[in-house]
Amino acid sequence: MIQTVKINNNIFQLHPSGSIYWVANKMLLIADVHLGKVLHFRKYGAAIPASAAYKNFETLTEVVNHFEPNTVCFLGDLFHSTLNKEWREFEKWVEYCNAKVILVSGNHDVIPQYLYKDLGVEVMDELVLDGFHLTHHPSEINKGFNFCGHVHPGIRMKGMGRQFVKLPCFYKTENQLILPAFGNFTGKYILTPTRKDEVFVIVEGEVICVSR
Repeated sequence: MIQTVKINNNIFQLHPSGSIYWVANKMLLIADVHLGKVLHFRKYGAAIPASAAYKNFETLTEVVNHFEPNTVCFLGDLFHSTLNKEWREFEKWVEYCNAKVILVSGNHDVIPQYLYKDLGVEVMDELVLDGFHLTHHPSEINKGFNFCGHVHPGIRMKGMGRQFVKLPCFYKTENQLILPAFGNFTGKYILTPTRKDEVFVIVEGEVICVSR
């Protein structure tokens, strides 16, 4: 189930993949995919199935097919580290994708920009569009609204007994919305919401508001 939120008279759809679809601009926002992370850790002996490396591409393809956006904007940390075999898979994915692809650089994005440009991927430090600031790191701005990643937000929820579960979430404050990490091999940073914050958890293929 998708959750719809209205921000500054714009409609945004929160998808269980962790992506956000900006309806007016037909733009898909995705943060912290960390492609190449699985192969990076396997290289150093981590016992991770090789098949896990391709789950992100499957999910990317599914969400792009669902929304059919004009633009896909990655909000940083698209790749986890330097080049590895997943770059070839990314080349295939970009060729398949009919949308314009933009990368707002994150702290993990160390792959040379010219390689992205050779694929037709536009790379920038931030994108300001219609009063919205799209960045990797959370940004304090005087005007407008900030969409960002980097944090890998999650919250801890308590069950009927003493059970606790940690869930990824979309975390919205007055002037900012932090996207959950899109990558399937990423951790979560547990946040503590205030009464003014809105939290949308991702659980069992649904996005559920837990702050109202």
